[in-house]
Amino acid sequence: MTKIKQNSPVLFFYNNSKKWLMNISKKESFHTHIGVIKHSDAIGKEYGSRLMTNKDKYVYLLEPTMYDYIMKIQHGTQIVYPKDLGYIAARAGIKDGQKILEIGTGSGSLTSFVASIVKPRGHVYTFDVDDKFMKIAEKNIRRSGLSKYVTQHNLDLKTSKEIPVTEMDVALIDLGDPWIVIPKVRQMLKGSGAIFAICPTMNQLEKLTMALVENEFTDIESTEHIIRTIEAREGKTRHSFQGIGHTTYLCFARKAFFGKTKAKTTTKAKTTTKAKTTTKAKTTTKAKTTTKAKTTTKAKTTTKAKTTRKKTKN
Repeated sequence: MTKIKQNSPVLFFYNNSKKWLMNISKKESFHTHIGVIKHSDAIGKEYGSRLMTNKDKYVYLLEPTMYDYIMKIQHGTQIVYPKDLGYIAARAGIKDGQKILEIGTGSGSLTSFVASIVKPRGHVYTFDVDDKFMKIAEKNIRRSGLSKYVTQHNLDLKTSKEIPVTEMDVALIDLGDPWIVIPKVRQMLKGSGAIFAICPTMNQLEKLTMALVENEFTDIESTEHIIRTIEAREGKTRHSFQGIGHTTYLCFARKAFFGKTKAKTTTKAKTTTKAKTTTKAKTTTKAKTTTKAKTTTKAKTTTKAKTTRKKTKN
């Protein structure tokens, strides 16, 4: 039995649209449309219990999940939503003990989610260049209790020549122009390492896919994930009019070795053979031309001889 105490995280749940995520502080309370909720009333209770407000409304004291943290995260930028996060984790095979490279920290939703999977033996190395967003991300990561599994770097990997990390298991890219960093990401990934890029538009997908092929990535797949909720009630179950539609496209690939060096050597050998054949053809043509010239000379000599004989008879 897990009981709530000072500083414990609690999701005060009234309904799907009205819920509040907070850390308990016994001197605090907050006012809502359903009444006043005092933190001190939650201390000592078991997760799952309920409290009554001063307006006789009940709220449930739930233990927050990573989903709750992400949906209540402070937004500095557009976040990656749970519907996409689950697929990223499954497709890339993210698990405990892995080293994860992230380019484009944003608000830290993807960072926090991945850190919650690779802990306690794994680590996330995340890179960004905007100090404002990095501070928001740091706050969100700390709130989810995952700071010690994340290292933030203020470094522009699009322009820097530095290779700050190597032998990464998975690379996650959330940039407007992800194709620019693909050559560098390849150097930081281990063989067969997975890459996932977040692309809001199809034009980005096209350019990214071309860059992945050029840099020897395989198993390339682009997907879109749309979720729709169902309102299940006796006698009147139907689709919800609210839902999350298009948020982004996802592009997955794996680092491979195409053996391009060997292919280049073979091409060069074929070119040399072709050049020799052409030279031989030119020699043959020259020989034919010489023969024709000799024939013409002979014809002229014969004509001259006939003319001389005719003059003698006269």
